[in-house]
Amino acid sequence: MVLPYFGYARQDRKDKPRVSIAAKLIANLLTASGADRLMTIDLHAGQIQGFFDFPVDNLEAISIFVPYVESLKLENLLIASPDVGGAARVRNFAKFLNADMVICDKYRKRANEIASMQVIGDVEGANVVLFDDMIDTGGTLCKAAEIILEKGAKSVRAVCTHALMSGKAYENIENSALEELIVTDSMPLRHESKKIKVISVAPLFAKAIGRIRDHESVSSLFLNNQ
Repeated sequence: MVLPYFGYARQDRKDKPRVSIAAKLIANLLTASGADRLMTIDLHAGQIQGFFDFPVDNLEAISIFVPYVESLKLENLLIASPDVGGAARVRNFAKFLNADMVICDKYRKRANEIASMQVIGDVEGANVVLFDDMIDTGGTLCKAAEIILEKGAKSVRAVCTHALMSGKAYENIENSALEELIVTDSMPLRHESKKIKVISVAPLFAKAIGRIRDHESVSSLFLNNQ
C-alpha cells in the first residue's frame, strides 16, 4: 500500500488523560483491510512504524527538497526548525546543505494558537529556510518567519512535506513574511497561490516501488546513504 500522507499521525501518544492514540487505530484498520506493506513519506514521528506488524518504508522528502534549495544558491544559508520537536529532522536537512541551524521555541495555550515564540540562535544577515514535516493552519511558520525577520534575517522561506492547509492557511501564507512555501503533492492543494511551489513525490515513490519489485535496497534512496 502506498500512502503518501499518513492521517492522524500527530496522535501517536497519550499526552493527556482520555486521549486516544488514533495513529495506532489507523494502523490497525490498514492491517484489517489486508495491507501487508506500507510505503509513506515523512511520518510525523518515526515510532509510528512500530504500530505495524509488517514492513513500513518511510521515505524522506529531503532527497527532493535539498536539490531545490541548492538551486536557489542562497548566500549565508541558515536552516530553522519552527519548534523544538523538529530539531533532529532539521539538523539532518542542514547537514546535507552544509548549513548551520537555529530553533524557534514556541509555547501554545491551546491547539493551533501560539502564545509566545523565541528564536534560539543568531539569524542576523542570513537567508533562512524553515523546515517542517507538515503545515496545517500555517500559524507557526508565519509567526516564526515574522520573528526571524525581526531578528535581522535577509529572507525567510519554508519547506514542508505535507500541506494540510486547513482553516485560514492560504490567507495566512499570502499575508506572511515568507517569500515562498515549498511543499510536495502528498496532499492535493485546494487553491493556487503565487507563494506556494509544489514538488512532486511521484518520481521518488516510483523509484522505491521499482526497488521493492527488484528486491533492491530502498534505503539507498535516502541522501544519508548515498
